[in-house]
Amino acid sequence: MIIRKTDDQIEKMAAAGAVHARCMKMLTSKVRPGVTTADLDEAAEKFIRSQGGVPTFKGFRGFPGSICASPNSMVVHGIPGPYTLEKGDIISIDIGVTLDGWVADGASTIPVGPIDETTQKLLTVTKESLDLAAAQMVPGNRVGDIGHAVQSHVEANGFSIIRTLVGHGVGQDMHEEPQIPNYGTAGRGPEIEEGMVFAIEPMVNVGGPHVYMDDDGWSVYSEDGSMAAHFEYTVAATADGPRILTPWDRD
Repeated sequence: MIIRKTDDQIEKMAAAGAVHARCMKMLTSKVRPGVTTADLDEAAEKFIRSQGGVPTFKGFRGFPGSICASPNSMVVHGIPGPYTLEKGDIISIDIGVTLDGWVADGASTIPVGPIDETTQKLLTVTKESLDLAAAQMVPGNRVGDIGHAVQSHVEANGFSIIRTLVGHGVGQDMHEEPQIPNYGTAGRGPEIEEGMVFAIEPMVNVGGPHVYMDDDGWSVYSEDGSMAAHFEYTVAATADGPRILTPWDRD
């Protein structure tokens, strides 16, 4: 069952999303060579708690971090620790914020100084695919429209959709129905209705689409070692169109 939110509930999620956005902007400003992923995690937890929120990920199914910090060929679910950022790296930062019982979830992939042309294109195309997908959150559209928007843009630019990782509904629980694949057929799948809120999150590899899980039971890498990008918004379908509740890229 897909849980629809009331206007008041969406406002509560937007409040969590505002904390999320400020946290992401703060962490983005800290990304530079010499910083560890543990440094970013510590800063995120301190900030989220200072805003009255709780880091959603911390303790979730035993996950030890407040954020997921995934460098280079690591796609998602990186456990923060001693990894030290280097010039030319990229780092995918995924943040969950729970505020007054409501969750906001979003991610961005950030370059560490100058990066090569192919990796920059990966980041640009993946972010563009997120924007195209978020624009599909209109009552009357279908979940397949979201995946089709991502897939068509990513594959037209020569990159690969990771098919085993998906977005999801979000609300009082971090993972709600439905699953939101980053591929699909336009006009297919459940109908999007006013009040639905989804975490839309394209995950894209430069090389092939396959991934593997590390022995830590969390970190997911591109199977061929190619660079990977992850961008995510929490988006509500409203009578006025899509509403991005985690506007980490907006002033």
